[in-house]
Amino acid sequence: MAAAMVWLRRGAWGSARRCRCPAGAAGATAAATSSGSSAPWAVSTGRPGALPGGPAAPRPGAAQRRVFFALVLVNSGSRHEAKYLSGIAHFLEKLAFSSTARFASKDEILLTLEKHGGICDCQASRDTIMYAVSADAKGLDTVVNLLADVVLQPRLSDEEIEMTRMAIRFELEDLNMRPDPEPLLTEMIHAAAYRENTVGLNRFCPVENTDKIDREVLHSYLRNYYTPDRMVLAGVGIEHEQLVECAKKYLLGVEPVWGSGKTKDVDRSVAQYTGGIVKVEKDMSDVSLGPTPIPELTHIMIGLESCSFLEEDFIPFAVLNMMMGGGGSFSAGGPGKGMFTRLYLNVLNRHHWMYNATSYHHSYEDTGLLCIHASADPKQVREMVEIITREFILMAGAVGEVELERAKTQLKSMLMMNLESRPVIFEDVGRQVLATNTRKLPHELCTLIGDVKSADIKRVVTKMLRNKPAVAALGDLTDLPTYEHIQAALSSKDGRLPRMYRLFR
Repeated sequence: MAAAMVWLRRGAWGSARRCRCPAGAAGATAAATSSGSSAPWAVSTGRPGALPGGPAAPRPGAAQRRVFFALVLVNSGSRHEAKYLSGIAHFLEKLAFSSTARFASKDEILLTLEKHGGICDCQASRDTIMYAVSADAKGLDTVVNLLADVVLQPRLSDEEIEMTRMAIRFELEDLNMRPDPEPLLTEMIHAAAYRENTVGLNRFCPVENTDKIDREVLHSYLRNYYTPDRMVLAGVGIEHEQLVECAKKYLLGVEPVWGSGKTKDVDRSVAQYTGGIVKVEKDMSDVSLGPTPIPELTHIMIGLESCSFLEEDFIPFAVLNMMMGGGGSFSAGGPGKGMFTRLYLNVLNRHHWMYNATSYHHSYEDTGLLCIHASADPKQVREMVEIITREFILMAGAVGEVELERAKTQLKSMLMMNLESRPVIFEDVGRQVLATNTRKLPHELCTLIGDVKSADIKRVVTKMLRNKPAVAALGDLTDLPTYEHIQAALSSKDGRLPRMYRLFR
């Protein structure tokens, strides 16, 4: 399977600079130097893989595929909105693949893709925005041209922006009505952990900002963050030379619709972990979307700062997260569900009233967050919180050789299974190169996973437990322990909450 990556690497439409971008499995390295042309994106190149001021190329294999995948990954997202109205990345995600300089409407774009059996997608996260296409290899030229036009030449018409406002309002309304609270809790735990900075900024556009974001605001953001040095063009099912040719033809020398003014408002803030609590009292007694009732539950998420994916401790944390595992009280069965993970064995199997206990690990280029999400009846919230704090304390205890090897094997299996999917491969290539200027291959990651010892787990957990906790709580919070009590439990030897004594009952 061929994969290639082109790194648009130049100053903010400015002076030349030299950079290096290692290739994939073949081990080839592509060096990129700017031609010094005043036109943005203008470069010249030669083999092996030099794209001045721009694209370089990892390529995990060379087998041809009829279908190819290509994406442009931009180093932007909600964490960069501190100087802007919150919600711009959410708007850009919804506006993607709308009318451009070459295409009069979204329908025209979709019809062009359909001629080549293609599909498209855009996803915005806290630290990246991804524009992706997939189509028949015969339409490579046309589809990459379309992708470049979507990224650099969006019209952002008043009608499209108004439609986006309506779509976002509907999505926000739907978000609050869903039975699954996980998206809301994820926002809340980030807001608690990184209060009003970087990854703690809201990923969804607040309702009050929907009418304030217009073309001028979007262009201001795009001018600062959609620059060559913040972009990666990656592909799977494409030979490196073909992707370089397409990048030179359709990306380099193209003036973006927002102009090429000097960037001045780029937020380079480093994430500051604060800890804290975010509580939302909400009636969860009637969230069922059908005739079958869903039991009323209170949802709690407790997290602690871990590490960034650039640190060596990232792999031990990934193994720890797999070892904790967990899930819902009901599993559809089948192997690989993690039924021997700690949250299943110690929590769900022992406490029948627990509906959910799941471990999550969010990792970014400058920080990370390991958290456990638990759900139970509102009357048992205090007991549920104590069970979760106890599990955090037990992480620093003895780690059995069998459970450690099981977690490492499961992590390797999940890694290899995910990388069987071509969309995952090209996203993996793009994200790694955008963040680290290099790419670790699967066998390298498997070696690092295999090297993790129980002492590594104990070391990273001991360090993690020194931090203040982040807590998110949603539902009936009448019996929720105070933040100070949760913090005290995580500082104790057994994870127990301080006892409460009452004179009158």
